[in-house]
Amino acid sequence: MHGIVRRSSSFNTGRIGHLYVDPHSPDARLFLHYGDLVDAMGLREILTRVQPDEVYNLGAQSHVRVSFDQPVYTVHCDALGTINLLEAIRDTRLPTRFYQASSSEMYGKVVEAPQTEKTPFYPRSPYACAKVYSFWQTVNYREAYGMFCCNGILFNHESPRRGETFVTRKITRAATRIKEGLQKKLYLGNLEAKRDWGFAGDYVESMWLMLQQEKPDDYVVATGQTHSVREFLDEVFAILDLDWQKHVEIDPRYFRPSEVDLLLGDAGKARRVLGWKPKVTFKQLAKLMAEADWALARRERLLADQDR
Repeated sequence: MHGIVRRSSSFNTGRIGHLYVDPHSPDARLFLHYGDLVDAMGLREILTRVQPDEVYNLGAQSHVRVSFDQPVYTVHCDALGTINLLEAIRDTRLPTRFYQASSSEMYGKVVEAPQTEKTPFYPRSPYACAKVYSFWQTVNYREAYGMFCCNGILFNHESPRRGETFVTRKITRAATRIKEGLQKKLYLGNLEAKRDWGFAGDYVESMWLMLQQEKPDDYVVATGQTHSVREFLDEVFAILDLDWQKHVEIDPRYFRPSEVDLLLGDAGKARRVLGWKPKVTFKQLAKLMAEADWALARRERLLADQDR
């Protein structure tokens, strides 16, 4: 497996550390290449050298709230970066199958629920607008050039590896630290926002399945259930035997300028064509994330006790 990472003065591959071994080792199966989606020539060079059978474009500035603060960078990476990669594949004439990580945020101010592959997009953030651009460019390259290009319209997918600024991980991280006496408060924005939350491991399987089909197409990937941020709080704090209302405060800075109130996906097509369905439930996901972060918080507490 080959992966592209941006050059940084700090090593930022911690979430794949368990997969990485020295490339000189005969057991090495993961190889990293420095690159950037905004560097079209660099992408061509990597593709020419690696000649991949499949490309999964998961690269993005992926935080919706941050996209309001950095809209130009978000568009460069999330929109123009996609067309750079599509053009690189087309120019190298490789028979590469391409997966584009599209997002449920593209539905934004939803016109119907649940959302399907045919639901019109109504993006409500710079991030979502950039993702809509990438979705249609992926469709266009498929239809104009006969390339094997798929969009996976993935609804929120979470795991213990989720970034700590995303609301689910922010909650499990803070709740477990509160449980261990390492912090007192958790500051959040809109508790009534509803999302269709699934397990990232299940959703990665759907991505792979899309590129194993005879014909390329676009698929919604979702659980078909929606839950509010408040409900996720209830689940996580209950696991820890805590009352979240004693610890959570609302901070207006975490409200989006334009909110997405309800996301609920219909993955019927993925079930029929790919044979895919989610395995991990909402309650299981909350427990999985809470237990992982509780173990981390206990280790932090032990280190803090040793430093005293």
